[in-house]
Amino acid sequence: MKTLVIDCATEACSVALFDGETLVAGECRVLGRGHAEALVPMIEALPDKGRADRIAVALGPGSFTGVRVGLAAARALALAWQCDLVGYPTLALVAAMARGEAGARPCTVAMTGGHGEWFVQGFSADGLPTAELASLTPDAAAGTGNTLIAGSQAEALIALRGTGRALPLWPDARCFALLPPALLGPADHPLYGRAPDARLPAA
Repeated sequence: MKTLVIDCATEACSVALFDGETLVAGECRVLGRGHAEALVPMIEALPDKGRADRIAVALGPGSFTGVRVGLAAARALALAWQCDLVGYPTLALVAAMARGEAGARPCTVAMTGGHGEWFVQGFSADGLPTAELASLTPDAAAGTGNTLIAGSQAEALIALRGTGRALPLWPDARCFALLPPALLGPADHPLYGRAPDARLPAA
């Protein structure tokens, strides 16, 4: 079974095509902005324009725009190709990548959030979450977690704490095969990680 993986919830934008667990082709760019313009050409550059039997998409957390861009593209392609669609938590992929680099050990993922906060979540040695996803100030994040920290804010967190090992990582769709299958699920609800900035006016 071929799987197209789309991950553009964070500063990084990546796509990958797998045949079973074998990576056929993929690309990862750390863009910051411009995911909507970059994503479709990146998919089209894959063999057979990325056509697959299944699509896996990052659900977040990350930027509101990035999460929506990835979900919209995945849903449109799944409808056009009449294929399965699944989602996965972005931080879980980063934790899986950390296991690939540092071995099977507990880690905490710290990624850029909104308004100066970080998305933080702990994972066990087998890659499953051990705590709820949280959006924390840097000082609060420094008081949590394991000695191994992965993610875009790993170095900043270790600098605040003064101890531990940092793995500066951004989610990369090409590492999808490292993700525990138990973390795949429906792609019907994004994981924004924090409440939206906009508020409805009071009645």
